[in-house]
Amino acid sequence: MAEAVAVEGPAEQVPAGRGGGAGRRRTALTAMIVASTVLYAAYSLMRLRAFRSGSYDLVIFDQAIRSYSRFEWPVAMVKGVHNEFGPDFSVLGDHFSPILVLLAPLYWIHDGPVTLLLAQAVLLALAIVPIWRFTERRLGARAAYCAAGAYALSWPIAEALAFDFHEVAFVPLLSALMVERHDAGRRGQAALAAFVLLLVKEDMGLLLAGFGLYLLTRHEGRPRRLRDLLPKGERRTGLAYVVVGLVATWVSSRVIIAAFGGDNDYYWAYGSLGPDLPHAAVHALTHPWDVVAVLGTPPQKVLTMALVVLPLLLLPLASPLTLTALPLLAERMLNSRFSNWWEPHYHYNAFIIAVLVLAAVDGATRLRGRIPALRRGPSMLPTAAILAAMVVCVPFFAYRHLADPALWAQNDRARAASAAASKIPDGALVEAANGVGPALTSRARVLLWDDHSRGAPWVVAYVGRLEFPFPSVADQRRRVAELEAEGYREVFRRDGYIVLHRTSGTRNPR
Repeated sequence: MAEAVAVEGPAEQVPAGRGGGAGRRRTALTAMIVASTVLYAAYSLMRLRAFRSGSYDLVIFDQAIRSYSRFEWPVAMVKGVHNEFGPDFSVLGDHFSPILVLLAPLYWIHDGPVTLLLAQAVLLALAIVPIWRFTERRLGARAAYCAAGAYALSWPIAEALAFDFHEVAFVPLLSALMVERHDAGRRGQAALAAFVLLLVKEDMGLLLAGFGLYLLTRHEGRPRRLRDLLPKGERRTGLAYVVVGLVATWVSSRVIIAAFGGDNDYYWAYGSLGPDLPHAAVHALTHPWDVVAVLGTPPQKVLTMALVVLPLLLLPLASPLTLTALPLLAERMLNSRFSNWWEPHYHYNAFIIAVLVLAAVDGATRLRGRIPALRRGPSMLPTAAILAAMVVCVPFFAYRHLADPALWAQNDRARAASAAASKIPDGALVEAANGVGPALTSRARVLLWDDHSRGAPWVVAYVGRLEFPFPSVADQRRRVAELEAEGYREVFRRDGYIVLHRTSGTRNPR
C-alpha cells in the first residue's frame, strides 16, 4: 500500500506543491519550529529564574543526566533519599527511561537544568514536522500549518512546560513520527520510531499496542476464503505492534525496574479493581460496569478527558487512529490512587496530544469524504477551527502566566530565594526547599527539605506559603523549629526563606 494508513473510503487528495512553493513552505515550517522553540524555552527559563521550578522533578532529572555525563548509572540522590530508596538509587528503578542518556553529551557543554529545559523546547517543537507532513498529504499546506499550530499552542504542551522537564519531551516527536512514517509507507522508519519510544518510559508499549489496535481495524478487502480471515498485511503488522507493545510494557515494568532496585508495586494504582494485574484483569472482564464507574470517579476524570478532545472539536472520535492513545489514557483514568494522573495539569496529557491532533486531522478527512456538504468547504476549515479553539484555551491553562509581570522581572520573593541560595557554599550537601533546589543543583549536592532529618549541614527552608511535600505551612514552621532544636543555627531569613547551618552532628544522607 502506498499509503499504509490511508483514509478508508473516498477522500480528497491534495497534491503537494513543487518548486518555489516547496521552498516557501520549508521556510514557513522552519519559522514555526523556531518560534515554538523560543516560546517554550522562554517560558521554561523564566519559570526557572522566577523560582517557580521544583526539585521534584527538575533536580531529579538533572542529577540523573549529570551522572550519565560522568559515565555512571543515572543516580538521583534527591529522589532516592526522599522516597527511602537510598542515596545511590538509579532512576531506572523508578521509570525505565534510558533514552535520557542521549542528553548527557549536552552536559559536557553546559551542566545544569537550563540544558534540560532548552533540549525539551527543541524536542517538543520538532513534533511540528511530522504533524505538518501528515496533514499536508490529506488537506493541503494551509491546513497543515493550522494543525501544527494547534499542536504547538495546545494546553497539554503548555502544562508539560509548566511542570519543568520530563521524559515526555521525546514522546510527541516519536509518536507523531511513528504514525506519519507508517502513513507515508515507510514502515521501517515507523518501526524504528516505535522502538525508540520503548526507551522513553516503561508504559510506552501501551502506545504501540494502541497503534497496533488501529492497524487491526484496516480493511483489506472482503474475505472470500477461510484463510483470508487470517492476519495479513496491515493486520499482521498491527498484531506485531500489539504483542511487542504489551510484552515490552510487562518486561519494563515487572522485570527491568525491579532489577534496578525499584518496587514493582510502587505505581500500582488500581486497588479498586484488584490487588495486582491478574486480579484486576479478571475483575474488569467479569464486572465491566465497575470499570465504567472507575473511569468516572471522581468526575475530574471525565472533565480531563473532555478537555483533551473538545478543543479538537471531537474530531478524534471520527478516526480509529484515536485507538493509539486509548490504552495510555486508560492507564491513567482507571487508577484510584494518584490524583495527579487524572488532572488536566502536569505533563501526562502531553504523551497523547500529538497522536490526537493527527487523529483529528484523519477524522476531518474522513468526514469530508463522506459528507458532500463538508467537501464543498475549504480543506483547511477543520484545522483552522481547531487552531482557533486551542487559542481560546490559552488563557485558561499554563500560558496565562506569561501575562504575570513576576515571571519576567523578579519580585521580592524570588530575590529572597536567590539570596538564600547564595548562602550555600559550592559542593555543600543541602536540604533545600522544593523551589530552591533547581538554583543549587549545578553546584551543590541537593536533597529535598522534607519532614525527616537527613543530616545535611545546610538547610534552606521556606515558610512563606505551602511547599511540596508538606501538607501545610504550619508543618513547615514546625519542621524549622525541630531543626533549630537539633542544633541548627539560623544564618539568613527573608520573605519566608530561612537558611540553617550546623557544623556538628552532620552525617551522610540515608
